[in-house]
Amino acid sequence: MGALDYISNFCIVSERRSKRKPMQTVEIKVKMDCDGCERRVRNAVTNMKGVKTVEVIRKQNRVTVTGNVDPNRVLKRVKSTGKRAEFWPYIPQHVALYPYATGAYDKRAPAGFVRNVAQAYPAPSSNAPEEKFATFFSDDNVHACSIM
Repeated sequence: MGALDYISNFCIVSERRSKRKPMQTVEIKVKMDCDGCERRVRNAVTNMKGVKTVEVIRKQNRVTVTGNVDPNRVLKRVKSTGKRAEFWPYIPQHVALYPYATGAYDKRAPAGFVRNVAQAYPAPSSNAPEEKFATFFSDDNVHACSIM
């Protein structure tokens, strides 16, 4: 029996499946001054495994990477070029309800963007004015208007 067990170990196919990373978009803020900086960052990220597209917008100091990649590895690869890099800290201004809240407005942000901070969004509470006005009327019972 020992010889059969020994031989059967060679016949067993072990399935070693690597988990595939989900398709995602990673946005990184990178300080780029010239065409050489842009090319260096683009080449460093393009050669990574799983990268589908790389978009570099030098005017906004922004690099957008799409593919089956790990965001931290992309950031690490961009930093390896010698450039200062961080995840994109801005959101479009029309998304934030309070774009001029403390800490949200940033002079260095590209046009139409504000910093992504918690103060830019209203706190979820039952005292919100929109909710108070919505409870005056009932779609289920049209005669239950509390104003009249």
